[in-house]
Amino acid sequence: MRLCGTAILAGAFLVHSAAQVAAAAAPSAPGKIGSTLETREIRAQLTPRRYTTLAAEIGAKINRLPLSEGAAFKQGQVLVQFDCALQQSQLAKSEATVMAADTAWQANIRLFDLKSIGKVELDTSKAELLKAKADQSGNRAIVEKCQVAAPFPGRIAEQKVREQQYVQAGQALLEIIDDSALELEFIVPSRWMAWARTGVGFKVAIDETGKTYPAKILRVGARVDPVSQSIKLTAMIDGRFPELVAGMSGKVLMTPPGGTQP
Repeated sequence: MRLCGTAILAGAFLVHSAAQVAAAAAPSAPGKIGSTLETREIRAQLTPRRYTTLAAEIGAKINRLPLSEGAAFKQGQVLVQFDCALQQSQLAKSEATVMAADTAWQANIRLFDLKSIGKVELDTSKAELLKAKADQSGNRAIVEKCQVAAPFPGRIAEQKVREQQYVQAGQALLEIIDDSALELEFIVPSRWMAWARTGVGFKVAIDETGKTYPAKILRVGARVDPVSQSIKLTAMIDGRFPELVAGMSGKVLMTPPGGTQP
């Protein structure tokens, strides 16, 4: 009888332990995940509206870098100047070739009118002129790449090269950002889509400055994560604040209607 009682207790213990393991291994219900997300602090980082890496389109030596890291620039302003003496001489040569080919073609037109040459000679001289003009256009395009201009207004985030350095075509030169408008990206519960729409305003507390700033929703993500029942929102700082810099982060102060701020 004592052995039977011991066996029954051991069996009950095994059943209870298996139930505990199954409960621990079972995935959380979607509703519970969403509730956890709603009570969690929502964090966001400031990012520039536009940013890119400028690269060299030709192989050449850098003559001048007018601006240093952190400097502001306007759209179209020259950021890198290459030494293009060779490319400019090739352009001058192609321009001279165009002039000679045009002179020959004009002369052949008059000779053709006088029936001194045939149609083949006239067409050949015209083809030579078109070929010379094509070479001229190619050399002019290369010379235009001797300067790297800013595609948009902004600031230099990182300078990857130095003056008098020779660079290859495709080599990165500068990282630039457009910080005229700073954006925020963060994750919220998907059920907030009922009220968190484009244009809705809220506040964000930035850690580095210790201040709170106004912001508004710019875009709502195109897809809901079915596992976490969340969606990404993109917002923009509403106004211009010189102390804000890309890379700063903070807490999103966004309260659902009738709810509490996480």
